[in-house]
Amino acid sequence: MTFDQLLAEWRSYESAQQVPAGWTQGRATFGGLVAAMLYEKMAAHVDADASLRSLTISFVGPVGAGPIEISSNTLRAGRSVTQVEGHIRQGDSVLLAGLASFGKGRESNIGVATDRAPAFKLPDECEALPYIPGVVPEFTQKFDYRIARGQLPFSGSSDTHLGGWVRFKDGSDSEVTVAHLLALIDAWPPAILPMLTVPAPASSLTWTVEFIEPLPQFGGDSWWQYLAEVEQAADGYGVIQARLWDVEGTLVAFTRQTVTVFD
Repeated sequence: MTFDQLLAEWRSYESAQQVPAGWTQGRATFGGLVAAMLYEKMAAHVDADASLRSLTISFVGPVGAGPIEISSNTLRAGRSVTQVEGHIRQGDSVLLAGLASFGKGRESNIGVATDRAPAFKLPDECEALPYIPGVVPEFTQKFDYRIARGQLPFSGSSDTHLGGWVRFKDGSDSEVTVAHLLALIDAWPPAILPMLTVPAPASSLTWTVEFIEPLPQFGGDSWWQYLAEVEQAADGYGVIQARLWDVEGTLVAFTRQTVTVFD
């Protein structure tokens, strides 16, 4: 199933959902997919003019293919900001927990411009991230990657940066939403993986995304520019910060994650 088909299916159910096959990373479902599912549930009961400002996800355990239960609860709804918590359960276990902050825009005397995108080669001039069964996660077949900064995973690189271009491979004509952006941001491999010399599993423990309003309006076949930096890594854990820009170089989101690697 394409991401757009999944979105349409999620929006037609209240709480019980089905995690599809074909979107796995190891024994778990792609984190960007389940985070998008949880976001859709949390956003359903928030005013349309309250945009997602921040989303924090805790990956408690691996979500497998099959039935899940998604729940959300409004912690507080003020005049400007609404705070919502959400959970994904599979069986008797909570496997994903999230906290979303939705905020309405208002007049302010403070304005700080964001950085423009770094100068990357065009996508057609960059190396593609290959799909290698058993080494590269299954879900990566749903995306198109072009590496413009850093090296391939497991190449023994000393560069703490990894980035380039990403888009959905199915080339949807529908307008990109927050759910699409969550999947696009998390589609990239953790920036610590190129530092390894042999394949090793890695996964996110926590993930925070902060969006810049207003969000751009582009179709599902658009390229998005991504750049991540490993800020610290030791003892099997790493801290990675990253940014996402649209194809015109406008900053769309900040993101930060703590990952664990089993090398």
